[in-house]
Amino acid sequence: MAATIEIGTTAWSWGSLGAADSLCAQAEKAQAMGFHSFWLPENHFGQRSAIPSPLMLLAAVAGRTQTIRLGCTSYLLPIRHPLLAAEDVAVLDQLCQGRLILGVGRGLSGAMFKAFGVDSANKRKLFQANLEIMQRAWRGEPLDYDENGTPICLAPLPVQQPSPPIWVAAFGPLALQQVARLGLPYLASPIESLAVLEQKYQRFHLDVSAAGQGAVRTIPVMRSVFVTDSTDESTRVRAALEHAVPSSMRPDPVSVDDWAIVGDRHYARDKLAEYVERLKLTYLIVRAGIEGVSEVAQLRSQETLLNIIEGL
Repeated sequence: MAATIEIGTTAWSWGSLGAADSLCAQAEKAQAMGFHSFWLPENHFGQRSAIPSPLMLLAAVAGRTQTIRLGCTSYLLPIRHPLLAAEDVAVLDQLCQGRLILGVGRGLSGAMFKAFGVDSANKRKLFQANLEIMQRAWRGEPLDYDENGTPICLAPLPVQQPSPPIWVAAFGPLALQQVARLGLPYLASPIESLAVLEQKYQRFHLDVSAAGQGAVRTIPVMRSVFVTDSTDESTRVRAALEHAVPSSMRPDPVSVDDWAIVGDRHYARDKLAEYVERLKLTYLIVRAGIEGVSEVAQLRSQETLLNIIEGL
């Protein structure tokens, strides 16, 4: 049976916030190629390529694109006021005319929480409370009342009602349980092996059912993917990925081939079919931007991958 898989991509070339024009050009290219979505992460401090405000950058992208969906892999809720965050999301959804996919998360860096004056021990509680306030706001429910008893409601509301699609970045078991109770799709670490993802999704679906939520049928996976017929190029790409993700950062001692798809079109097709079979994959986000690999080579790989997805 043919699978229906949507495919998105992250930016494949990134320098600094001053490179927003390049970012918009990449989104335009991704749209022309036929990608379903274009994604940015969020990260703070100490990095030349820090992306502290992905929604602002996606607003710039919105003005240069027409049909491609715009996604944030992890908009961090515990460090934000929920009403200001709800307003920013609603405004962006208006600007892009309902093309936003909102990935939300809690955050991992202790230094980040310290800088924002947030106790990291409270991040799950803050995440839950802030998300609930934001969802109420997006539905147009009264958030408070003024001195005359007039309801205070969010304006504007997002184009997509009751909200843009919400996916939750979740890595650890407690985070995954929280997502299951919410009944929302979850986005796993891009360096977890297929075997680990299979175990986590089995547990996740059981927890969703136990929480009385309807079945979650959106199954997104982020993966580094590079398709090439050259054995030498495959070897170089594997080495680059190995170097980019030190073993100390990996959740389990596995090889690159356990968390990335690198090889010829037949290999890539078979691996993607395996993800569909074992995870019921519905949405692939390509983790692009492999260090040391030219833009021409990456775009060639992307074109081939898009053709593979069409044929699944």
